[in-house]
Amino acid sequence: MSAEARLVVSDLRVVVTGTGADVVDEVAFSLDAGETLGLVGESGSGKTTVALALLGHARRGLTIDSGTVIADGIDLLTLRPKELQGIRGSRVAYVPQDPASALNPALKIGRQLRDVFRKDRSGSKDGDSIDARVENVLAAVRLDEAALSAYPHQLSGGQQQRAAIAMAFALRPGVIVLDEPTTGLDVTTQRHVLSTIRTLCADEGIAAIFVSHDLAVIGELADRVAVMYAGRVSEIGAIAEVFNSPKHPYTVGLLGAVPSTDRAHPLTGMEGEPPRPGERPAGCFFAPRCPFCRPHVCTDDEPPLDLIAGSHSVRCVRVGEIAPRVGAGSEGFATARAAGAAVLTVRDLRASYGAKQVVHGVDLELDDGECLAVVGESGSGKTTLARCIVGLHQRWQGELDWRGQRLVKAARQRTPESLRAVQYVFQNPYGSLNPRKPIRHIVEQPLRRFTDLSRGERGRRAVAALEATALSASFLNRYPGELSGGERQRVAIARALVIEPEVLVCDEITSSLDVSVQAAIVEMLRDLQAERRLALIIITHNLGLVRSIADRVAVMHDGRFVEQARTSQVLDSPQDGYTKRLLADLPHIATATAEPGLPPEAWLTQPGT
Repeated sequence: MSAEARLVVSDLRVVVTGTGADVVDEVAFSLDAGETLGLVGESGSGKTTVALALLGHARRGLTIDSGTVIADGIDLLTLRPKELQGIRGSRVAYVPQDPASALNPALKIGRQLRDVFRKDRSGSKDGDSIDARVENVLAAVRLDEAALSAYPHQLSGGQQQRAAIAMAFALRPGVIVLDEPTTGLDVTTQRHVLSTIRTLCADEGIAAIFVSHDLAVIGELADRVAVMYAGRVSEIGAIAEVFNSPKHPYTVGLLGAVPSTDRAHPLTGMEGEPPRPGERPAGCFFAPRCPFCRPHVCTDDEPPLDLIAGSHSVRCVRVGEIAPRVGAGSEGFATARAAGAAVLTVRDLRASYGAKQVVHGVDLELDDGECLAVVGESGSGKTTLARCIVGLHQRWQGELDWRGQRLVKAARQRTPESLRAVQYVFQNPYGSLNPRKPIRHIVEQPLRRFTDLSRGERGRRAVAALEATALSASFLNRYPGELSGGERQRVAIARALVIEPEVLVCDEITSSLDVSVQAAIVEMLRDLQAERRLALIIITHNLGLVRSIADRVAVMHDGRFVEQARTSQVLDSPQDGYTKRLLADLPHIATATAEPGLPPEAWLTQPGT
């Protein structure tokens, strides 16, 4: 442990209240002033549970059982609730995955920022007034003064997240925990926010824990990375050590699922899903999914987290036998599909909020089985366009046709056939699922609305839809509050697919998914396109994902399409200056991963094992 350590975590264990089943265990690391640790892993791996425990908090149904979390010399786990409230924000701060949970919907952003500074008893180091401090922190996260007079619902998802980040950094805490803070941000804003986080952490000596499923973002921001699986740290070390020379098979699998903007290739997700608390196998928890598992060697005893070199530690007994090979990926992979009949046509669509026009004369045509990606910065009009198409935003002019049938503005006035045919998956899985209904009811709801299927058949369709999104039937009786953000988003996708739509409008549907599940979802959507001629409109900030699934790309800026062409043409030879800037702002990750399709036996350094 360094003498400059801002945060020291030892033997952290969080359990299910009542049963004692561990959710996370044996978590230990330390962070120096100005250092950033990335936490990565699939949904349900324990990342957010660890993040919350660093504030002395556990979600409902969980209990921090043991361990220490020492921030700036204070063990947070020994403090009473009132004492914890006194240091949250000033010594340790938190940025949640869902910005709506950090912002009061009844107060304007300016009021909320000023309230943060009014509660600061230490005052400004530079003697600045509260208004000056608000102005400085607002500029740091790239929000203009107009945001001060806006309510949270009047901001885009990315703008809401930037406001939440501003509130967390406002008092310059010693430790800051960021849980998927760039999920709702476009690549340009994301780069600015990442640069801001790096600068603030370095200048103020803030130790940061950055939870993310985006390995490229972690690669650009973090100094070290900890890979979590089933509540344990499976690999930890410097970014270069872990990403350029991964040693644990799980890390290799994650890196193999990362989409690339440089080349199109099939994304390879890992089979199976992480074991849940109380259901974990003996021995290595990853053994049931591991292509290198050996009976008894891997399944009898749980492997320890052993230091192998420098600061690089791995939890695998076969670490010296596995050598991932570097490959360029599959050649000749293409996303292009044969054109079909036009299923959706938009002509001269103009949309507004009050007196402000936000979409200007958009034209598009979507064919059967085609995927159109709409990309652009937050606030460019992407989501408004999508909401007009599905009938959730009514202040628009122009023409919108589904298979030659003119669609009216309001969803409630559209025909049942058109409502079934054009489905929408919302960006925020926290707000789109009814917290009082079990998953079974949520997924079956469209079937009750649009079909006369029997209860048994509805159940079978619901299970098939969940399995298509990498969830099992065991989720049917759970409630949204019991699921991680990624699991909630998969439920939302399953609900849209269960009715077998012709057009699926997806608003950032993979933004909260880990890379392995994202890979599975992308390949599932590609299969549906081929089998059912499903047409897709993908609104996304992830241009690597665009390369993997989209036939065409439309780049949106200030409510207009500034460039629209085949995917390879836009990504390889962009013509518009705005498109060039988006591509320049992309984070990149240089990894040594296994070649897609390479058999696991080829990775072994000892033949016959």
